[in-house]
Amino acid sequence: PAHLDGSMAGDYGFDPLRLGTNKEVLPYYAEAELTNGRWAMMAVAGILFTDLVGAGDWWTAGAKEYSLDTKTQLAVEIPVMAVLEAMRVKGWEKTGTSGAFGMHPFDPMGMASDEKKLKEVKNARLAMVAFLGFASQAAVRGMGPIECLKLHLEDPGHNNIFTSAVGPEATVACMVLGITPVILEAKKALGDNDEEFRPIPW
Repeated sequence: PAHLDGSMAGDYGFDPLRLGTNKEVLPYYAEAELTNGRWAMMAVAGILFTDLVGAGDWWTAGAKEYSLDTKTQLAVEIPVMAVLEAMRVKGWEKTGTSGAFGMHPFDPMGMASDEKKLKEVKNARLAMVAFLGFASQAAVRGMGPIECLKLHLEDPGHNNIFTSAVGPEATVACMVLGITPVILEAKKALGDNDEEFRPIPW
């Protein structure tokens, strides 16, 4: 998240989409990343828990019948979330720190430090990638993360992303991700360093 002095936890200069070039909206992007990361951490923990206890498929939970029907849940959820989110954003714009329930920063255990902020951002990013993986597993294999892990451990050579229905796409993606840094470094070493290399045309 953005500090008041302009530095950011977890900033390693990796910005292929050049989102950080607009300094006015950069703090909003940093806050959005942290907020989405916190939701992802809760989601990943919840998915793993429901998978471990055998509570059913996490991706079909929203379609099941509960004691409250969907309309009633939405009638409660939307106003409550809107008020909480408005309070969070208002407090963040005033203080530059995340919070909840009118407390900015929200730190009831006194754990706020640069080290903890960096760890939170790293775990938030990992959780967002993990959730993407869980969703991909559900879409491709129709299985939860624990079930997929067990299947992989039974026969790693045959039960992996490269032998799944999206194997060719995964192979191409890995090749591109592996070759791109080499191309960028070669461009720096051999090319004109005065002109910025723009792999994405905006």
